[in-house]
Amino acid sequence: MTEEQKLEKAKKFHQVFNELRSEIGKIVVGQQHTVDNLLISLFSRGHCVLIGVPGLAKTLLISTLSDTLNLSFNRIQFTPDLMPGDITGTEIIDSDAATGKKEFKFYKGPIFSNIILADEINRTPPKTQAALLEAMQEYHVTASGTTYELDKPFFVLATQNPIEQEGTYPLPEAQLDRFMFNLWLDYPSFEEEMEIVNRTTSGKSANVKPLLSAKEITEFQQLTREVPVPDSVMHYAVKVVSMTRPGTKLAPDFVNQYMSWGAGPRASQYLILGGKTRALSQGRFNVTEEDIKAIAIPVLRHRIVTNYAAEAEGIKIDQLITRILSEA
Repeated sequence: MTEEQKLEKAKKFHQVFNELRSEIGKIVVGQQHTVDNLLISLFSRGHCVLIGVPGLAKTLLISTLSDTLNLSFNRIQFTPDLMPGDITGTEIIDSDAATGKKEFKFYKGPIFSNIILADEINRTPPKTQAALLEAMQEYHVTASGTTYELDKPFFVLATQNPIEQEGTYPLPEAQLDRFMFNLWLDYPSFEEEMEIVNRTTSGKSANVKPLLSAKEITEFQQLTREVPVPDSVMHYAVKVVSMTRPGTKLAPDFVNQYMSWGAGPRASQYLILGGKTRALSQGRFNVTEEDIKAIAIPVLRHRIVTNYAAEAEGIKIDQLITRILSEA
């Protein structure tokens, strides 16, 4: 691919990215940073967990995103009594009307879709949460020794409510690590809330149109992997992740003081993949340190565990990551 072709592809990606942002903006007010990160995750073949108090349009944002893509979409409401088979599917004895012969037949569950909304994922027990692990990592489901491939692209978007702890089952670190981004949704500004109230109480409704097919999305996902990364940027990304690990050579004193566990290699991979996609979203075919810095917090915040000293002093994970970025 020539430099001219690369720039042309980057330009097309930039155009499509902005069109998707505009379509989602017809329904969802504000949350632009979250929308950008959702799209970056999609084109990087990642998954996202969205955390925010009730009423911040987490579910609306995800369903609107699915409407802008010509993909199949399923919403799974996670509840304490949800079983793994309710997600992946189950085998049922099926009778052949012609012969009367009975045999087990696998009926696919809602996970067999391009986009999965795992709504309130922390309301179901760990055994059921784990039903997503194989699908998110391997892109297939195994039932009774038989492997069933999932349609691609495959994109899991999970939501969590951070304020209701009763009756919830926090996701273990191993499962959180499967998510590329941990996105925190903030309250809207006063002007944005005025617009939200005006839109939702006037009786008017907007419609979005699907802009991309599965084939086009897959092609763009492949394009992101072809973006070159300078050695200096690769070094910076790996250094940032290495600095989160207490007790190691690169760990600053404040990391040793306030962290009990750091991020693994998957964080470095996602920083580079996300940096590539962000560069393309801005019409560039090269990755810079600014691209890494822009996505570092949502990539790292769920892969770092702080200790009691940080909790006692009220030091947040985002503050520690920001400090690491400034010293890397």
